[in-house]
Amino acid sequence: MWLIFGGAAIITALLNIMNYKNRADIFRFLSLAFTSLTVCAFYADGAGRVIREDWASLMDTMPTISKALCICVALSIIINSISLIKFHR
Repeated sequence: MWLIFGGAAIITALLNIMNYKNRADIFRFLSLAFTSLTVCAFYADGAGRVIREDWASLMDTMPTISKALCICVALSIIINSISLIKFHR
């Protein structure tokens, strides 16, 4: 689920850049919301695995998943920063 939210955050951030002339603030809000939901879904996934005491799964997947989460969040921040720089010029 967190991967879907992360992809949606990046897509809405790109839509924000593409529609910067229309001042479509809804895409900026959606990108921030999806980024937040990505982090929450990642945390919920990890917490669920801890509750199930699925230690092998945690050791196998968490390093890779955490890197992918960092990439999704970083891309969302960078793309939204680009749109803010474009708006203020």
